[in-house]
Amino acid sequence: MPDFSILTPKIIYEFTLRFLHIAAGITWIGLLYWFNLVNVNFQKTLEADLKPKVNPILILPTLWYFRWAAALTWVTGFLYFSNILLGETISGMGKPMMIWLGTVAVSYAIIFFLTRPEGPLNNGYLLAAVAGAVVIAMSFVINKAFDTIGVSTNPSYMIGIGGAIGTIMLLNVWGIIWPSQKRILGLVPLKEGQDKAKLARRVFLASRTNAWLSLPMLFFMGASSHLNLIHWG
Repeated sequence: MPDFSILTPKIIYEFTLRFLHIAAGITWIGLLYWFNLVNVNFQKTLEADLKPKVNPILILPTLWYFRWAAALTWVTGFLYFSNILLGETISGMGKPMMIWLGTVAVSYAIIFFLTRPEGPLNNGYLLAAVAGAVVIAMSFVINKAFDTIGVSTNPSYMIGIGGAIGTIMLLNVWGIIWPSQKRILGLVPLKEGQDKAKLARRVFLASRTNAWLSLPMLFFMGASSHLNLIHWG
């Protein structure tokens, strides 16, 4: 018989966060792969006069689930990560969380600046490689900073890195993909000098970067429980 006496408020809270995080994450990453593996090629087959008729019906609902699943994935993951940091440091989670947020913010600012439809990085593979280098540097900084302040268990490190990558992916969704799609689909007027083709290219670059970043993100999330590589502390 199940022993329900172990279901303390803390366990119920953590399990609920993990359940919602996984359910929302499956939705988000599944739609991310649909955009990259199916929709990119599908759009190439559509004639120009069909796109205004097909895309609002197809893309708008998909983008709704896509962006809100990303938001729910991040919020539940952030709360779960905060709970881990709170249990690891005597002084609380304030200092490690500020270091984490600051490092992620700087890393994303670089990636946001580089995601342009013009210039040498107008190539999905090349941009993903540069973004990967930024992520490696970000991971190194978080690793060293956490080690210095005594936060160095496997879950804190793995979820810290996986969550940092997921945060960059979320910011790409809400900072590049959705604002650009609103203008491409005619929901918001184009700004002066904006071109739909360049906006579409920037959406593609951000989406392709997210697709590549999802692989190390999923690795670190899985490694937090199933691959104990960190033995410090």
